[in-house]
Amino acid sequence: MRWQHRARTVLDNTARAGMTINYSDLADAANVPPPHRIHAVTTLLEKLIRADHAAGRPLLASVAVSKVHGRPSDGFFQLCRDIGRYFGPDRGPQAELFHALELQRIHQAVRTRPEDAPDGRRRPDP
Repeated sequence: MRWQHRARTVLDNTARAGMTINYSDLADAANVPPPHRIHAVTTLLEKLIRADHAAGRPLLASVAVSKVHGRPSDGFFQLCRDIGRYFGPDRGPQAELFHALELQRIHQAVRTRPEDAPDGRRRPDP
């Protein structure tokens, strides 16, 4: 299994658990090979953002966050702005609210709407 598939599975499971995961832990869990492991992870996250946005789905990549800040890196917000999904600054209350709403959307989607879940499966009700 390629690391990209493992990373996607980790992100799916993280979303299903209603949690977030930092970039380093995601790289470890997916067994991303060196060098430039975090760069490889963020490149994959950018592809996921573009695909999810194009399909009208919540952003699975929103569950991946910086260990230091507890939110996605500035690049997350910059890309979301570039694709027309977000219209605010990279940091501050507006960015925090946007991220919180995207997290809420993905966490809700994996519980209730199979068509919005990243892998199309419905999470069983607790």
